[in-house]
Amino acid sequence: KSDSDTYSCDIGDAQSRAKLVVQEAPVLFKRELQNEEAKEGKQIKLTCELSKPGTPVKWMKGDTVLYASEKYEFKQHGTVAELIIQDVQSVDA
Repeated sequence: KSDSDTYSCDIGDAQSRAKLVVQEAPVLFKRELQNEEAKEGKQIKLTCELSKPGTPVKWMKGDTVLYASEKYEFKQHGTVAELIIQDVQSVDA
């Protein structure tokens, strides 16, 4: 996308210009979240893989957006996004 701009070819007395518009490829899931089971009090990690590195990820529980806290930790390494839930309880299901 950052390559979108006007380009020119200059031969001294003449110049030719063209505008390049780059359409971003959609971000897709290469590997989706998998169902997990955990024992109460343990830590669980949910992982998904995206088709494009550095894509912002929003984690949700039902309709509620999750925010980083002592309970929830977010990590992202290239195309892999992780949600780590500390001290899982039955209400986390």
